[in-house]
Amino acid sequence: MKGQAIETSNTDSMLPPSLMATNQASSMEPIRTDPDIPGTVDMSLSEGQEPTAYGLALYPVPSDDPNDPLQWPKWKKTTLLLLVSVYSFLANGSLFGPTVYVNYLADKFHKTPNQTSQLTTYPNLLFGFGSLIFVPMYRKIGRRPVMLISLVLYCAGLLGSALSNSYDTLLGFRMLHAFASSVCEALPAQVVADVFFLHERGKALGWYTCKPHRHYPEQTPLIKISVALTTGTLSAVAASYMLAGGHSYNLFFWVEFAIGCVLLLAVFFLFEETMFFRDSHIPGVPLNADGSARLQKDEEHQTTEEIEIQATPRNYVRDSYLQQLKLIRRTDPNSPIVMMMVRSFTYFVVPPVFWVCSTYGIIIGLAALAFTATFPGIVTSPPYSWPIENTGLIAVSAFLGYLAAAGPFSSLPDRFSARLTKKNNNIYEAEYRLWCLVVVIFVSPASLILYGYSAEKQLHWFGLVFAVGLFQFGAFFFLTYTLAYAMDSYEANVPEMLIAMNIGKQAISFGFGYEVINWIIKDGYVTVFAGIFCSVLLVNNLTVFVFLVFGKRLRGWYTHTRLAKIHKGSIH
Repeated sequence: MKGQAIETSNTDSMLPPSLMATNQASSMEPIRTDPDIPGTVDMSLSEGQEPTAYGLALYPVPSDDPNDPLQWPKWKKTTLLLLVSVYSFLANGSLFGPTVYVNYLADKFHKTPNQTSQLTTYPNLLFGFGSLIFVPMYRKIGRRPVMLISLVLYCAGLLGSALSNSYDTLLGFRMLHAFASSVCEALPAQVVADVFFLHERGKALGWYTCKPHRHYPEQTPLIKISVALTTGTLSAVAASYMLAGGHSYNLFFWVEFAIGCVLLLAVFFLFEETMFFRDSHIPGVPLNADGSARLQKDEEHQTTEEIEIQATPRNYVRDSYLQQLKLIRRTDPNSPIVMMMVRSFTYFVVPPVFWVCSTYGIIIGLAALAFTATFPGIVTSPPYSWPIENTGLIAVSAFLGYLAAAGPFSSLPDRFSARLTKKNNNIYEAEYRLWCLVVVIFVSPASLILYGYSAEKQLHWFGLVFAVGLFQFGAFFFLTYTLAYAMDSYEANVPEMLIAMNIGKQAISFGFGYEVINWIIKDGYVTVFAGIFCSVLLVNNLTVFVFLVFGKRLRGWYTHTRLAKIHKGSIH
C-alpha cells in the first residue's frame, strides 16, 4: 500500500529534514528549521494532522507501538510522575527536615551548631554527586531497576539513622540515604522527557520544583516535580513538633523509613520501565547498506520531486502486567557507563547548563540551608522567644510562596511561548520560555534584603516569614524554567546533562551553606544576606538577558565546536 506523497526540492542532495533519521518513527515529526541548532523546532501541522498542543504539532512524534511511553494513557503518565515526585518529596524531606535539630543535636552530641549543621551540608553534597553513578546506570539498564535499587539503599540509610545514637553514626547513615536518593534529582526530569510531549514539560517539571492548572490539564506534568522539591521542606514542621513532644530525632527517621518502604512497594507494582527505543527511520522507506534512507528521484523534474513511500504495516502487542514487573526489561548497549561519567563534566562549559547549576545551587543553598540553619536560632531567641515546635513553620511560609506562584502562573510561560511560536510562523525557539522570568528578576533578591535587615535589626517576625515566602515565589519561576530551557536546548543529551546539573548545583549550594553560621557570627545578617547573597543571586537572575539576546547564537555556536562533536557521537 502506498503511503503519503512528499514533495522536496530537487536542489537538495540529501533526504529532507522531515525524513531524516531521528529517534522517532513517524513522518509527521516536526522538523528543525536548522538541523544544526537544537532548541529551534518547527511545530507546524503536517497535512491532515489534527491540531493538539495549543494548535501546534506534537513533539516528539510517538511511534505506533502501544509500549511507547508517549502513547500511554494520561492516568499512567500521572502515576509515574506521582511516584518520582513522592520520592523527591521524601528525599528532600529526609535531607532538610532535620535542620531544625541543629541546636538540639549540638547539645546532645557536645558539638557546635556549625558542626551539627554539617549533618545536612555533607549529605546535601552527596545528594548531587550520586547522580554520577545512578544516571549512567538508569541510562544503561533502565529507569525501573535503578529506581528500585535506589529505594532499597535509601530505606537502609533511614533505618541506620533511626537506630543511631552518636554523631558519627548519624552522619554516616545520613550520607548513605542522601547518596542513594540522589537519583530523584535526575530521574523525575528524565521521566518527564520519556513520557511527556514538548509542550507539556514546562508544567510537569513544576511539580518537581504546584498543582495543575485546571484550564490546562494537558500541562500538568513539569509542575508536579517542583511541588516535590518545595513540599519536601515541610517535613521540618513535623520534625519540630516531634521534638517538642518529647521525642528524639530518631522518631523522625522511623517515620521516613516507614513511608519509604511503602513507596518501595508502590514503585515495584506501578512503575513501568519508561526507557523506549523508537525506530530511527520512517517505516516503509528502504535503507541503503550504511543505514541511510534511499529515495527514488525523478531526474526529469528540476524543481520538485514526488517520493512514493511504501508503508509497511506492523503489528504491535502491549506488554502484559507480569512483563511490566520484570526488573530489567531492556538495556542500552550504546550507553557506556564510564564514558557517560567522563562526558558529563564537559557540560559545565555549555552556558545554559551552567546557568541551571548556578540557579539551583544558589536557591537550594539559600532556601534549604541558609534559611533553615539560621531561622530557628533567630526566632527562639529574644525578642521573639518562639517555642521550638514552631521553628519548622518557616517551611509553611516557603510552601505558600510556591503555591502563590504555581497556582495562577504555572501555565503562563507555556502559553506565552506557544503564542510567540504561532507569531513566528510556528517556529519554536527555546528562549521563548524565558521572557516570563524578566518580571520576577528582583523578587528573590529583594526578599534577601528584607530577611537580612529583619534578622539583624530584630524587626517584627512577620518580616522574616514573609521574606522566606517571597523568596520562594520568585524561585519557582527560575527553578522551573531554567531547567526547561536547558532541556529544550540540549534534549538529546539529557542524561549526561543532568549529571552535570546535579553535581554543579549541589556543589554550589554546599558552598553557600557550609559556613553560613560562622559567616553570620563574623559579619552579621545584613552583610551576608542583604549584601553577599543578594548580589550573587541578582547577577545570576540578570543572566536571563544574555540568553534572551544571544541564546540562539550560543546554541548555534555550540553545535560547531569540537565538544559538540563529542556529544553528538553519544547520541543514538
